[in-house]
Amino acid sequence: MLFPSAITLSMLNDTSQGTIISLLGIEYTAIGPDFLAAKMPVDHRTKQPLGLLHGGASVVLAETLGSMASNLLVDQTKYYCVGLAINANHMRRASTGYVYGVTKPIHTGKSTHVWEIRITNEQGQLICASALTVAILAKPDN
Repeated sequence: MLFPSAITLSMLNDTSQGTIISLLGIEYTAIGPDFLAAKMPVDHRTKQPLGLLHGGASVVLAETLGSMASNLLVDQTKYYCVGLAINANHMRRASTGYVYGVTKPIHTGKSTHVWEIRITNEQGQLICASALTVAILAKPDN
């Protein structure tokens, strides 16, 4: 499994403009042959009323990474990828700074992909462990 070498972080971040991804301040930070990474601020956009990172914001980060990673693997002229199921286990709280997500493949089949997403704080401590199943769907005109 390899992501296309022509893909740049700038290209990925440009696709996020005007979406929940940009609204929450999520920014892609690294892409490798078998991983995709992003960061998200822990601020007024991503906190719950107690001042802690909202679990739903962590889930948005996880689904963003896994869905984009799947879309990078398929022929986008014929297919598109959408989240089918997500699981998130929240291990530790975060109240300031950034959290960092990294996704790696567990399974990359023809009709589904499964991604592991690990979200850590600035000290590298695990905040959330997530698994995302993505459906690979044919575009209607194919």
